[in-house]
Amino acid sequence: MTLFNNSFVSSLLCVSPYHRMLCMLFCIIRATRMRCFYMYLVRKPQLLKGVYEMGFNRPSKIQENALPMMLAEPPQNLIAQSQSGTGKTAAFVLAMLSHVDPSLKWPQCLCISPTYELALQTGKVIEQMGKFYSEVKLAYAVRGHKMDRGVKIKEQIVIGTPGTVLDWCVKLKLIDPKKIKVFVLDEADVMIATQGHQDQSIRIQRMLPKGCQMLLFSATFEDSVWKFAERVVPDPNIIKLKREEETLDTIKQYYVLCNSKEDKFNALCNIYGAITIAQAMIFCHTRKTANWLAGQLSKEGHQVALLSGEMVVEQRAAVIERFRDGKEKVLITTNVCARGIDVEQVSVVINFDLPLDKDGNPDNETYLHRIGRTGRFGKRGLAVNMVDSQRSMEILKTYEKHFNKKIGRLDTDDLDEIEKIAN
Repeated sequence: MTLFNNSFVSSLLCVSPYHRMLCMLFCIIRATRMRCFYMYLVRKPQLLKGVYEMGFNRPSKIQENALPMMLAEPPQNLIAQSQSGTGKTAAFVLAMLSHVDPSLKWPQCLCISPTYELALQTGKVIEQMGKFYSEVKLAYAVRGHKMDRGVKIKEQIVIGTPGTVLDWCVKLKLIDPKKIKVFVLDEADVMIATQGHQDQSIRIQRMLPKGCQMLLFSATFEDSVWKFAERVVPDPNIIKLKREEETLDTIKQYYVLCNSKEDKFNALCNIYGAITIAQAMIFCHTRKTANWLAGQLSKEGHQVALLSGEMVVEQRAAVIERFRDGKEKVLITTNVCARGIDVEQVSVVINFDLPLDKDGNPDNETYLHRIGRTGRFGKRGLAVNMVDSQRSMEILKTYEKHFNKKIGRLDTDDLDEIEKIAN
């Protein structure tokens, strides 16, 4: 562990021995506190064991700031900005598991996610962290999970998408919202961008009891997201991370100049021929391009998975599960997969087509979420953008300016240069 960087050590040489001793003592105390962070906060031994088994020996930035508020008594409400891959899911999962009473056989914690895939992923984190807390049970309120009217849910934690959760509360009467202690709304910026989700989320929130803890997370906070957050979360604590604290710091970004779709494919093959890639995600603008690329890569002998919005949710979940298990090494997708798919082994993201919004303009947030599939949990990642026109170069410069991050040119005909970027 490195306690002191070079600039810090140099600064200590300019002060008195007494002040040096105080500074050193402060750093040692802080390092010890970070090592014992979860021990101080988590009061259930079986839950603490699960936290440590997941490898959370020290808190991430969002965990360090948010968990003392989320685990406080009385509970505190929170609005937090945090990218996926920073430990925020583990943070709110720990809050839910900490507040639940396993002796009560009804839903006490409710988490809503914008997509089926993200709901399942959050559930996996609950199962991992609650491995030694077997008395706590989990139910999924998602499309395709059929339930009979009036059958009371006995699981203490429910995770689902807004529409299904609302049906379970209102139409089917499966959940008594007045008994919910903790309400988590994840990926709020996606919620408001998805038709119907914003209104459904607000309707759910209005049914909850006055003392319910409200936790809202979002990767970005445009004005519309702030207005939504303020409607959902009363009297919140607010954590808003600076741009330099986001996951872009761990990702090397490059672009490749190409002339055609076939030229892009050749550049992609050169990258694969020069460096070892654990797993990669490739984003295309259309299903047609994604299908074509999947066929071409399969002919080259690559294990390829294809994910698109036309698939039913069960098919999409199966594709993601196979990719997560390493049965396929390449996942080709459209924007359906830009958010919330946490696969730790993804080392490279390729933007075969640069992301655009529905009006054909640069989509900064989708760009961020796409390349954020790598460089997760503090690991290094690589993002490569295929540029095939003057317009796409202008779009790339927009991303570069918006995020204040240099995107260097990569010559994929130079194998030595490709090898260097992987180091």
